[in-house]
Order: sequence, then structure tokens, then C-alpha cells
Amino acid sequence: MSKYRQQGFTLIELIIVVVILGLLAASALPRFTSVTADAEDSALEGVAGGFASAVGIVRARWELDGRPKGDANGAGVAVDIDGVSVNVDGSVGYPVSGNGNNAAHDENLTSQDCSTVMQAILQGAPTVTDNYAQLGENRYYVAQENNGTNDICVYYLANTIKNLTSAPSGTDYQSVGNAFVYDPRTGNIRIFSHNE
Repeated sequence: MSKYRQQGFTLIELIIVVVILGLLAASALPRFTSVTADAEDSALEGVAGGFASAVGIVRARWELDGRPKGDANGAGVAVDIDGVSVNVDGSVGYPVSGNGNNAAHDENLTSQDCSTVMQAILQGAPTVTDNYAQLGENRYYVAQENNGTNDICVYYLANTIKNLTSAPSGTDYQSVGNAFVYDPRTGNIRIFSHNE
């Protein structure tokens, strides 16, 4: 009979393997810690990009309809986008409301108008609220602000502001959370990301 000798790893070999695994883990860990921030940035950029495209489509429809003006204030113009009525500012053609508020225009917006714009122009729009207390139930928190010239819509990614003690306001979008801002006077969309 032949004798088989069992041989295992030495203590030094095991220590070397543990050190190598530790080095690999240390180099890979930072890549995984920023996954949430990257996902939030991507989600915001995707919705903002879709929103910008939809704004362009609404304005194109307004152009095709012959640039209807509405009343003297530029309000009261609606365009039809696949059976959905979207109110536009009659002087520039950008969407200002999706809830039938024909008095809305770039200097008379409410946060509700901003909410309904998103719901009206985006097919399969994310859930939105203008009530900070209902933040947990929605993907976006919407605020109407004024940039000094006209009213703007600010769409905050809800997950990035849920730990604030009160609702963001004014120019908080420039320093808090992830948000995109829509200016109905110019149709401009700006993204603000504040991931650490």
C-alpha cells in the first residue's frame, strides 16, 4: 500500500492570499460606493432629456398651428399633442400648464401648473407632487420659483431632498439635491446635481 501524504496551505500562503484579496477589495470598493450617486444622476438626466424633447415637440406643434397668440397677455393658447391639451405661452409657444389653466403663462405659473406640464408632455411620466409632505410617495418634488425675470419650474429628484427639514425654495436648487429647471420663457432646461 502506498501512503498518501496530505498537504495543505502553509500559514504564509494563506496570509499572502488574504492580503491580495484585501488589496483587490480596497481598489474595487470606491467604485461601488458611487453607484447610487451615478444612478441618481442618470435618472435625472434621462427625465430632463425626455422633458426637453417633449418641450420641443409642443413648441413645434404651436409653430405648425400658425403661432396662435391667445389674449393680450399671451395666455389662453392650447395645442393638442396626441389628444392631450397642453397650454402654451402664446407669445413664445413653450408649455406652461397641462391642467386646463388657460391663464397660465411664464409670469403666472403655479407649482400645480409645473406638475401638470410634466404629466401632460411626458408619456409615462414619473410621479410628481408639489406637496413636500407627500415626498415619499413620489419620484419628483415640483416647485414654482421666480428667476428674477419670470416664473420657472424646478423638478427635484425626491430621493435627493427627502432628508431636508423643510421643502427647498428660492434658489435652493443651486445648492441642494438633484434637480432640473425648466424656463417656459426660453424653453431652456438646466440640470443641477449635488452628489457628494
